[in-house]
Amino acid sequence: MKNLKYATLIVVFLFSGCSRFLDEKSDSALAIPVTLEDNQALLDRYLMLGLNPTSGEVSAGDVYVTDADFNAIAAEQNKRLYTWQPDYVSISSGNDWENCYSKINVFNNVLFNIDHYDIAGADNVKGQALLFRAAAYLDAAQLWCLVYDKNTAQSKMGLPLRLNPDMNIPSVRSTLKETYEQILKDLHEASSLLPVTQMFKTRPSKGTALAYLCRTYLYMGDYENALTYGNQALSVSNELLNYNNLNPSAAFPIPELNVEVLMPSSMGYSPFFTSSKAKISMPLYNSYESNDLRKSIFFRTNASGEILFKGNYSGSTGRMTCIATDEIYLSVAECYAQLNEVSNAMHWLNQLLINRWKQGTYVIKTASDKEEALQFIRLERRKELVFRSLRWADIKRYNREGASISLSRTVNGQIFNLPANDLRFAIAIPEDIIQMTGMPQNER
Repeated sequence: MKNLKYATLIVVFLFSGCSRFLDEKSDSALAIPVTLEDNQALLDRYLMLGLNPTSGEVSAGDVYVTDADFNAIAAEQNKRLYTWQPDYVSISSGNDWENCYSKINVFNNVLFNIDHYDIAGADNVKGQALLFRAAAYLDAAQLWCLVYDKNTAQSKMGLPLRLNPDMNIPSVRSTLKETYEQILKDLHEASSLLPVTQMFKTRPSKGTALAYLCRTYLYMGDYENALTYGNQALSVSNELLNYNNLNPSAAFPIPELNVEVLMPSSMGYSPFFTSSKAKISMPLYNSYESNDLRKSIFFRTNASGEILFKGNYSGSTGRMTCIATDEIYLSVAECYAQLNEVSNAMHWLNQLLINRWKQGTYVIKTASDKEEALQFIRLERRKELVFRSLRWADIKRYNREGASISLSRTVNGQIFNLPANDLRFAIAIPEDIIQMTGMPQNER
């Protein structure tokens, strides 16, 4: 208990010390966790304090708010983000950039402590910190970078890669290639260090690292590697919820920390995502057939006939961005399709959907070719992974391959558009960070 209290104070210091990333120079010598228990406590506290970004989900177009709710939002920056403006889309404090790099600073401190103080028996804790850092950078790359393309990644701007807790080191933007290389480096090392099972489900395991490798390679368009690590992840854990065993009348039918969750993580607060304000687009809702149990388990209808989402993997109003086995089923199916192994692609898709439809009603899907299989899989991926902060990245990578997905919103009678492959798919970095560091802003 003494160690936990001590570590808690350290976490508070770390988060307050970088409350404006690069705004103040922190002195890590003020409180140094030198035991394995203290550093594990830092990571355990991350799940409560380290909320994941919301900007991509706000921008992705599956969720909307009424004009009245939009007009009631106080921060102009939030409104600008929602309408895909080119700049000034981050609130001044508590924004995604700040939260992201505050977390990364915690992980960097843990990694520094383990190596600098030669903490024995730290493989598990080090693996967790590496995975958390890679996950944070992968999320960040989907927001503030253009989509990864192996033909241009060496020349496109990536992220500032903070790998040391010393806040005096200047921040510079890496290339997009270097950003993804660092993410992969961390994940590969993590997968070699993490155990197959953990004492608590809230701690990432080897399967979590393999699942993140699958996601990362999928985002990169490297389908062979994504398939390799997706299959490895499913060999560790491939359990699925059978939605026939859930109660669609429940306020929140999907239980927290269920068998599909490989690592829980919570989405940060956004005024667009409250349970009564966030509306689901009718085209998305209508894409679910009547015997598809997700239609009643994911959604409810309010008194005005608007569709609201209740299928959170948190078992509550909390929006979860967890990585889970259902995502890996879909990723493996997509990779098989991309590699022209259509029967394998449809096998994995059908294995998932059998568990989502009313028992005895599902008809096995077949595809005649790669393109038809991809059409099925991409539609089901969108339907399955609602409110999991994946749609924004998916749109970007689909457009890389010619999908030509554009987005449109009407607010107060004005139409706002985001054309496919627009430079605004790399969201503007907060302007105060650009001014403070001298880093180049995203192109417009």
